[in-house]
Amino acid sequence: MITPPNRLRVMAVAQADDSVSDLPEFRMPAEWQPHAGTWLSWPHNRETWPGCFDEAQTAMVAATAAMAEVEPIRINVLDAQHERVVERLLETCVPRQQIEFHRIATNDAWIRDHGAIFVVRVHGGNAAETRQALDFRFNAWGGKYPPFDLDDAVAGKMAAALGVPRVRYEIVLEGGSIDVNGAGALLTTEQCLLSPNRNPGLDRSGVEARLREAFGVSTVVWLVAGIAGDDTDGHIDELTRFVDERIVVTAIETNADDPNHAVLAANRSALERARVDECALEIVDLPMPAPVYYRGQRLPASYANFYVANDAVLVPQFDDPADAAAVSILAECFPGRRVVGIDCRALVVGLGGLHCLTQQIPAVPGGLS
Repeated sequence: MITPPNRLRVMAVAQADDSVSDLPEFRMPAEWQPHAGTWLSWPHNRETWPGCFDEAQTAMVAATAAMAEVEPIRINVLDAQHERVVERLLETCVPRQQIEFHRIATNDAWIRDHGAIFVVRVHGGNAAETRQALDFRFNAWGGKYPPFDLDDAVAGKMAAALGVPRVRYEIVLEGGSIDVNGAGALLTTEQCLLSPNRNPGLDRSGVEARLREAFGVSTVVWLVAGIAGDDTDGHIDELTRFVDERIVVTAIETNADDPNHAVLAANRSALERARVDECALEIVDLPMPAPVYYRGQRLPASYANFYVANDAVLVPQFDDPADAAAVSILAECFPGRRVVGIDCRALVVGLGGLHCLTQQIPAVPGGLS
């Protein structure tokens, strides 16, 4: 049983003057707010992409090239040999000065879930914001894919590499399970964060308390569940995303015979009932692609797994008639940003996508330090 929430439950591994009992307020900026860069863990586990690992790497190269045009890229690699391999993959399409490699070994590539989640800490008064790295326990989506010991250690190593304080939370939480508007509201699903394979000692109120504390939010909007083929137990980044403080895009399945139809309709109903600062959300419907299968397995293909970089939005594409509609909708949501379609047919074989493979580093005054 996990102890009831309070600030003493947080173990801060930080600068010497950061006492556990006197942690400042902090918040997680929205993804569309300015980045200092994007962090990746480069794919290497061929079992994740059986029979299509090379194609998945090709998609990763395309995504990295698009991101590198608008912000610096940090990449976790296994060792010096792996670094040379990735450097060769990127040498013709990404300027070398845009990349910084980190020899941080991983079990797999899903940095959104195993990596640090960066927040900004407000010191009070006129003091500037600084970054902090949140380090949650990682158990491979409820113990589904052992081993995960390397992945569970990544967040702390990222904090050290960036030279920022680490705040350790002894609860299981993946970055793909939450989405924030940067102004006090957070989206998640009951299926994931109330799953007994994460934190069986926490009920809904206990989970909410930790979300409020960790991410500096006052409102938690609970959706119901995730899409067919999603092995994460309903990550929000396959379903519904903030695109402004009170605007969300949400995946909708119009085919009543598809198993996603009912659950996505239930999620939309939950959004209609939600209030953020006592105001209703503006809801923008995002189509679903036709079902995508690989070797007979339904895959979690969704346009909601887009990634917002500085001046660009990367949108999954599945060689589907709905691809263009998804690009158009997200272009309207992010005026002034270039929208780049990335072929994700191979990436989604790994049961994840663009958002799952990326983690933003929020910008603060004074740069990366």
